[in-house]
Amino acid sequence: ATAHEDEVLALWSGLGYYSRARNLHAAAQTLVTGHDGIFPQTPADIVRLPGIGRSTAAAIAALAFGQRCAILDGNVRRVLARHGGIDGWPGDKRVEAVLWEIAESLLPDAGIEAYTQGMMDLGALICTRSRPDCAACPVSDDCNARRQERTAELPAPRPKKTLPERHVQMLLLLDRGELMLEKRPARGIWGGLWSLPELAVDADPLRHCREHLGVDAIAQFTLPSLTHGFTHFRLHIRPVGLQLPPRRPELPGRIWLTPSDALDAALPAPVRTLLAQLDRLPAA
Repeated sequence: ATAHEDEVLALWSGLGYYSRARNLHAAAQTLVTGHDGIFPQTPADIVRLPGIGRSTAAAIAALAFGQRCAILDGNVRRVLARHGGIDGWPGDKRVEAVLWEIAESLLPDAGIEAYTQGMMDLGALICTRSRPDCAACPVSDDCNARRQERTAELPAPRPKKTLPERHVQMLLLLDRGELMLEKRPARGIWGGLWSLPELAVDADPLRHCREHLGVDAIAQFTLPSLTHGFTHFRLHIRPVGLQLPPRRPELPGRIWLTPSDALDAALPAPVRTLLAQLDRLPAA
């Protein structure tokens, strides 16, 4: 990652969805290098930019350039599912395909900007997830959910599933008041952020230091465990602090910072929480 990207991720740190920050940066670069700095106007061209999907591309094209195209964000899905009485979770591919067909069939011949904004506002302000204001809805007369008294059950929620549980150790490697951070791979969880070294929950941290860093830790301490929830799994973190002798290993993709300076870096939220718990370092 470039130094500029590190700055962007540092500002984004703690907000989650770090791929969005990287995609924004990549899209800006693509606009400069591939479009001469001119934003494309059609959904087909906009959707090719990093991080922009079908609905977002259509919303940009409709609102910014007056292109006649359908959107299907979360609010619009809810409006169409209720109005059409569409069963099933809107995230299901089959249900989503039906909603896209409906969205495209309703497009007006003129005034696409007002229509698109109106559809989003209808879902955000009136046809809300809970307690929709059907009396204020301009399309309530022929709404299937209202007629059938099914507004509370449509659209169907995401099917519940048991989230997998993952367990790791995170190492707080300390040398003369500084802590080692390592760069995460660009792809995957916390891609491109600075984080703590991770070990399998049953691995030996002392052996890891000896075999991978070439040093023997001179002290070990622990911090309270914590759990961080992702969309698809729960991560249980067992922090282990290790005081290293004053001959730190200089390795590519690693940096040494004081805990206070590290808090200014682009860190995952649970790592930031761990560092904030370091009220004081163990004696060197």
